[in-house]
Amino acid sequence: MTQIRLTLPDNSVREVPAGTTSRDVAQMIGPGLAKAAIAARVDGAVWDLDRPIARDAGFAILTDRDPDALEVLRHSTAHILATAVRELFPGAGIGFGPPIEDGFYYDFDVPRPFTPEDLEAIEQKMAEVVERDYPFRREVVDRGEANRRFADDPLKLERISELGDDEVISVYTDGPFQDLCRGPHIPSTGRLKHFKLLHGAGAYWRGDERRQMLQRIYGTAWFKKEDLAAYLHRLEEARKRDHRRLGKELDLFVFHPSSPGSAFWTDRGTTIYREVNDYIRELQQRADYQEIKTPLLYNKILWERSGHWGKYRENMFMVLDSESGEHDFSLKPMNCPSHHLLYGMRKHSYRELPVRYATFDVLHRNEVTGALSGLTRVRQFQQDDCHIYLRPDQIAGEVRALTRMILDVYATFGLTATLKFATRPEQRIGEDAMWDRAEADLRAALEATGHAYELKAGDGAFYGPKIDFDVSDSIGRKWQLGTIQLDYAAPERFDLGYVGEDNAEHRPVVIHRAMCGSFERFIAILIEHFAGAFPVWLSPEQVRVLPISDEQAAAAGTVVARLRAAGVRATLDAGNSTLNYRIREGEVGKVPYMAVVGQREAEADTVAIRVRGAGNKQEVVPVETFVARVVERIRSRALEV
Repeated sequence: MTQIRLTLPDNSVREVPAGTTSRDVAQMIGPGLAKAAIAARVDGAVWDLDRPIARDAGFAILTDRDPDALEVLRHSTAHILATAVRELFPGAGIGFGPPIEDGFYYDFDVPRPFTPEDLEAIEQKMAEVVERDYPFRREVVDRGEANRRFADDPLKLERISELGDDEVISVYTDGPFQDLCRGPHIPSTGRLKHFKLLHGAGAYWRGDERRQMLQRIYGTAWFKKEDLAAYLHRLEEARKRDHRRLGKELDLFVFHPSSPGSAFWTDRGTTIYREVNDYIRELQQRADYQEIKTPLLYNKILWERSGHWGKYRENMFMVLDSESGEHDFSLKPMNCPSHHLLYGMRKHSYRELPVRYATFDVLHRNEVTGALSGLTRVRQFQQDDCHIYLRPDQIAGEVRALTRMILDVYATFGLTATLKFATRPEQRIGEDAMWDRAEADLRAALEATGHAYELKAGDGAFYGPKIDFDVSDSIGRKWQLGTIQLDYAAPERFDLGYVGEDNAEHRPVVIHRAMCGSFERFIAILIEHFAGAFPVWLSPEQVRVLPISDEQAAAAGTVVARLRAAGVRATLDAGNSTLNYRIREGEVGKVPYMAVVGQREAEADTVAIRVRGAGNKQEVVPVETFVARVVERIRSRALEV
């Protein structure tokens, strides 16, 4: 019998007969490992335990400690969900059921939306499927057999028709349920212990709003009970912090059907928007950025030149040209092509570089209505967008400075970030040689910063590789925010140049940079990160002054005037309500400081300070001392009040 060689994680080699399964190998290594095994990694790919190995390979067993094993568990839980749905709704069509970050979903073609009672019944049925401990079995079938097995499910037949002639068609079965699936899966349904269905939603088949509406069920699954409990707690915290709810309660922004996907910012919300904008502007002015503005409307000539017309047109708001009668114009969905035009309108010397263009222009993207979600998915937004034109020998220094700036910005808001290096995607422009150079240059620059990073193969922009910054908020959620993208393609497409030291014409390279990204989305993240309790410098209302009675109203008004003269956003609440009621209102409004003025305070030129979240504690200090304290908190952009 032919022997094959498996190289284990410790670099030892084990010879086994060809066709041996991963389960058998785990048993050879040790019964304890075999019992803990979830799946296997064979030459980097994750496989089912019962799949035979036919050639020499790198080999590892995955247990519940491996992140890839959690993805296998969630994928399998989606199948267990589908098994339960088919038992309760026998005619349900089966869409897709992938694992996603922190959970999974499955789409079903059923005649009505699932109710909360349906989800309870489905979850109970899933528990029964787990109890039956069905093994997950993988079969490879030909196209004819696949069509026969799924003859009653048009969604699966459509997917089968799209498979290439050389594509392996695999079917997974657990008990009475079978599905067209690449796998892999856990050994049996009984290995699932801790799961929860979360909610239902509508979803168009294949994400196409012209197709039928399916019913999607979201859920989560974990190996450990405490991990599930912690995740559900985070979800509850996230619900309390939902920026859509807090935005309304704190009177920051509203939406109206007359302009779907575009926020109306109130005075209070505009204050936060302006503070973020001014902070970024201040940093950029210190770093020698040129702030520019470019037109919002362009004809298709620009987008054809940049490559966006063929790859991004459906996301643009098209505008009719009254002369041609064609939709040949578009509101700009990004700033880069217009910046390239501006750079190319005059000659540049090598001594000028880097040239750093920054803008806060409004952008528009034609998101489908069903995808719009508060401030996190909008049609109109503003970015802290920057494009840097530089010589190739300047890349490392610029990336180092940009990385430092971006991380400093996040630290100012109490956010931490991890870095990811994203390489060429399948759909891209430019030759492989250009990509080889761009990836090598950006990777070298990233490594020179000394920061650890994770590889995101195939996730680059269509014109170049990039460094992404994933930010963690106060409850542990991750958000992709900043980016540094290296672009050798645009200078060629736009014929950009500079005169070198040798007096000859040279091509610059372009870096695309954003720190906050969309201000709308960034402010949504900040609302949830701070749960609406912003640091003093960001708070729309920084101090609320409360006279105990009408007799102190004049003295309280003087305190407000002194605060405002020092640049503090202060208000007077001399309403007819009781002091305790007004204090409660200030707490609900998340005002950082409340300054109470009674008769003694009015006579002594002091205020009784109540700090947000400190309960009934108060401190009596001279007005001058209090004003200086608040001003310093604002000046230093302190996180604590």
